[in-house]
Amino acid sequence: MFRIWGRLIKDNKLIKDTVICIDEPSLTRTKKVYKALADICYEFDLAHPVWLTKNQDDFIMHNRTRFTSDNFVESIDFDYLDFQVIEES
Repeated sequence: MFRIWGRLIKDNKLIKDTVICIDEPSLTRTKKVYKALADICYEFDLAHPVWLTKNQDDFIMHNRTRFTSDNFVESIDFDYLDFQVIEES
């Protein structure tokens, strides 16, 4: 089971959150991460953010990253999207 927690934060307050569960053993870890991000963006009705080097480094080191307005082409009405692995087995 692979679970990702996505949260929209504005003014240090939680606006929305969701947990995405992926139970497809045939997918690689990278594909699970991208699928979870796509599912979160679909659920929150967001454009897909761009992975910058900072995001990749944070995710590799901490299994967590934040997507701010720098990661989105369109303007956003929240401060950041927090993206975190909460279970990986």
